[in-house]
Amino acid sequence: MPAYPDDDPTSLRLDLELVPKGTAVSEVVKQLIGLLTAGELVPGSRLPPERQLAERIGVGRSAVREALAALEILGIVTVRPGSGTYLRDTTSELLPTTLSWGMMLNATRTRELIEVRSGLEIQAATLAARRASDDDVEKLGGFVETMRDTLDDIDTFLQADIRFHLQIALSADNVVLSDLLQSTRSLLRLWVERGLRHRDQADAAYREHLAVYEAIAARDPDAAEDAMRRHMSTAGERVGHADVGGPAA
Repeated sequence: MPAYPDDDPTSLRLDLELVPKGTAVSEVVKQLIGLLTAGELVPGSRLPPERQLAERIGVGRSAVREALAALEILGIVTVRPGSGTYLRDTTSELLPTTLSWGMMLNATRTRELIEVRSGLEIQAATLAARRASDDDVEKLGGFVETMRDTLDDIDTFLQADIRFHLQIALSADNVVLSDLLQSTRSLLRLWVERGLRHRDQADAAYREHLAVYEAIAARDPDAAEDAMRRHMSTAGERVGHADVGGPAA
């Protein structure tokens, strides 16, 4: 049950501080982690709206949105369109520690993490090709269609991209693999400048995702492995061209 009277998250007392410029997303994440682990919220609680969080912390709503998206990838919160952002019913006590470690990633460690994520994504795609249900395949197809239709709307495209990969992890039906992927994706999303900013990059990424989807839909593990390997290779190059691990990231 939500921790707020009448399910109103705006009534929550926010112990948040203004953050220095240039560190908005990572600082917002740290403060939200502190808020979520302070005991004031119980599993299932709804967080205050983005606008209120942005005003209290002194950052733009985009920084708050970015931070919440990262927490969703990590498995700490879940976003329900039209309803709000909620603390998940089950979260690992190790996640805040993992997140803090990720904030100290340098360029070398970030590249190494990209390599780890690549291996995990390839394994997930291979398993998904064997284990995905018809419903799983339909969801993956829906995310690919969204990417196709939002090539000029990078933010929406990226959200579909994220959910596509999350769905593959779920379809792999391996909880440990899914948890590892959640953590690595979150760390990369927070501290690496995104390598996807333009229409031509989005178009290339769409075609890569389409190939992965088609292989999984065909229940072809070898094709899924090859398609995801190609995607991870080019995605790694895009990230590498975006000043991996630098302080600004």
